[in-house]
Amino acid sequence: MRWVFVGTSHDTPQFAAENIAHWWRQCGQKHYPEADHLFILADSGGSNGARVRMWKWTLQKQVADPFGLTLTVSHLPTGASKWNPIEHRLFSEISKHWAGQPLDSYQTIIDLIGSTTTQTGLHVRSQLIRKHYPTKCKVSNAEFKTIHLDPHAILPAWNYSIFPDKNRN
Repeated sequence: MRWVFVGTSHDTPQFAAENIAHWWRQCGQKHYPEADHLFILADSGGSNGARVRMWKWTLQKQVADPFGLTLTVSHLPTGASKWNPIEHRLFSEISKHWAGQPLDSYQTIIDLIGSTTTQTGLHVRSQLIRKHYPTKCKVSNAEFKTIHLDPHAILPAWNYSIFPDKNRN
């Protein structure tokens, strides 16, 4: 099962990270109950960019800490998102499915994404997120230091792990 979250607000780091948390609550925990680690493949630009401090901080606060998950994040190099397997396996099928359809409402978009299937077993679930996400939010240096961030030896700006806070509730 693949999930696509469609937002009515802005594509912010909070939107991206909170939807990973939302997916984990609704699907990930059910299908992977023993998991203590989550791998995230991300682009290098936009809301989940490799240099975006709010992305890392929100992953810590919304995903790693609440669920006790170690997150390993790998970013594709700038301009290389066309090689992202999700682009090929998911979004290409969604685009083919809604080709020629007027996307005149959120409900139409949700319905078309959610009814995307393939003969090889792809099924897509779609959900509308109406929460407002303000732009230009900043993470202070003090807040950034609370992230349990471990850059990897190879390409540390693009590959890192975030560990859950051991003092979480």
